Amino acid sequence: MRLFLRRQALAIGAALLLGGGAASAQQLTVWHDLGDNGSKWFGAMADAFAKTHPGVTVRPTNYPTDQWFGRSIAALNTDTAPDLIFNNYERVIRVAAQTGKVMDLKPVLASVADKGFLGEDDLRVATYDGRMIILPVQRVQMGMGVRKSWLDRVGEKFPETWEDAKRVAVKFSTQHPDGDPNGTTFGFGLEAAKPRDLIHMLDLFVFGAGLKHTLIDPVGNIVIDEPKHALVLEEFLKTYTSYKVVAPDTINYSFNEMYQVIEGGKAGIFRVGDWNVGKWDTQAIKGDFLVGAWPRFFPELQNGVVIGGMRGVAVPENAPNKALAIEFAKFMLTQEAQQLSLSIMGAAVRKDLDVSALSPRQQFFAKPAGALYAYDFPESVILYYPELEAAFHRKLLDAIAKPPADWKAFIAQLAGEMRELSKQMAAKKG
Repeated sequence: MRLFLRRQALAIGAALLLGGGAASAQQLTVWHDLGDNGSKWFGAMADAFAKTHPGVTVRPTNYPTDQWFGRSIAALNTDTAPDLIFNNYERVIRVAAQTGKVMDLKPVLASVADKGFLGEDDLRVATYDGRMIILPVQRVQMGMGVRKSWLDRVGEKFPETWEDAKRVAVKFSTQHPDGDPNGTTFGFGLEAAKPRDLIHMLDLFVFGAGLKHTLIDPVGNIVIDEPKHALVLEEFLKTYTSYKVVAPDTINYSFNEMYQVIEGGKAGIFRVGDWNVGKWDTQAIKGDFLVGAWPRFFPELQNGVVIGGMRGVAVPENAPNKALAIEFAKFMLTQEAQQLSLSIMGAAVRKDLDVSALSPRQQFFAKPAGALYAYDFPESVILYYPELEAAFHRKLLDAIAKPPADWKAFIAQLAGEMRELSKQMAAKKG
């Protein structure tokens, strides 16, 4: 009998070992929209993860953003989800809202011992409707870029104030700073086609000037007609219209079109995200740009760089390898994975990383010396914000297409309309 039990125990042990080996030889799938660099980063993390999880591989799949939305929503709703999805917080919010199948990661983060580098803003933006839908992995920092050779040709320095920026933009639009007397250049490379296109640009000017909130505050108050906000909004809209420093068809530009203007050498002042620098240092504009804070509008307020979002990893409730996916998600917060994130993607959330190998423009983001202003992430506290923003965008787009005679009167009237609409939306949600 003892011999039988011993043989049975050995057989069970062998089965468990075989089962464990089979379980470890798993492949995690992750969907992202970060392009080739994103896939390279996930590949490097997979190699590092395999040191403690032998046999585990990671298959990253990159989709253009619109396809990432459609595929992620459809897959979660049909129980064909990948193991992990990775994107900006507001995009994961959309997936969570339309599927209800994004895991609450609060217990997961609670189990992570080394997480003191995550601040209150990081945790707030990771949360939607009371659930932590992402683990924050990369802060998205955005500064203002200016073509260096163009500044030299028009006799200017990096613009510090809004008046400086307007003057430089006009010169860039009229003095052929690219060296081609027959070419066409523009002071600013902006976008406007979709709500996030236009309002995101406005966010950068507003928060970069040291103000808080773009359209609405967390309590639900519309802020666009407050004196300082109204001034920035008016100047911003004039940039698209009367100042004549953007391409005439900018009203139709989304991210791709804006990037074509920037990388095609047609724009002198533009948004630079921490993720852009690696490519723009060596390709496209080939390092011919300076990066700094957004323009100062008010002498009493410090201008700065904008933390415009948070990229993070989410785990579908119906992930095929859910337990292992959670382990990989936690791994993405480790120093090793974060160092890879900084080196390959130019962004991270930890503060104990080596930045010595980064270019000066990458170090501008990795070791910020000036003011940093975090976007207020209204989507995370005002559930009807996307609909309100879409209505705001339509009004601004109409005004850009047919500029009003009196911008101040337009902004005052628009503020009243937004207040009424906000009340109606809040009542429906409540």
